[in-house]
Amino acid sequence: MSLILYPVADNPDAALTAPRGRAAREREAAKILKGEVVFETQLTGPGFATREAALDAYAGKVEDDRPGRVFNPAPEDRWLRLVEVVAPDERRAPVPVRPAYKDGKRWPEPPPAPRTVWRLSVSYWRPAAADQPADGPQARLARRKAQDLDRDALRALTRQPLRPVKPQQGLDIGLFEARLPENPDIIVPDE
Repeated sequence: MSLILYPVADNPDAALTAPRGRAAREREAAKILKGEVVFETQLTGPGFATREAALDAYAGKVEDDRPGRVFNPAPEDRWLRLVEVVAPDERRAPVPVRPAYKDGKRWPEPPPAPRTVWRLSVSYWRPAAADQPADGPQARLARRKAQDLDRDALRALTRQPLRPVKPQQGLDIGLFEARLPENPDIIVPDE
């Protein structure tokens, strides 16, 4: 049984071009980085209009099942996949519709399906230190305090990772739960 050897890198592009090493398990990746790691799967590269164009661009890297061009990567090299995703310019929130009750149909015709593109999906190990949020204020607090944020500053705040305003509190005890008198750390259902 052979395992997939995922690259150890800081981002998906580095995983493709210059990984620090390859590891099948978390502890192996942690040894390479000498610290904690996180398993990540991200999209990278341009979007291709057709699957064939994407397969041609990544020939010899991803599985290809087309006649005459069949390619199966080694089991340890199956950390790349092609996935079909909605094109970035097509992402839009669904619009609520009202019943039409016309021509014997209750609902109007749905809008056309959004345009999709084929992108490369990279699975890799990355340092957990990258989870640490960038230095700067928490977005919600900064927006409340500074009323004169320009558009670019506000956009940068919304694109940073979410951070809590305060540490999370312990879970509440529900209405039909009680603590055991002999051990208050245990919560049991109460009738």
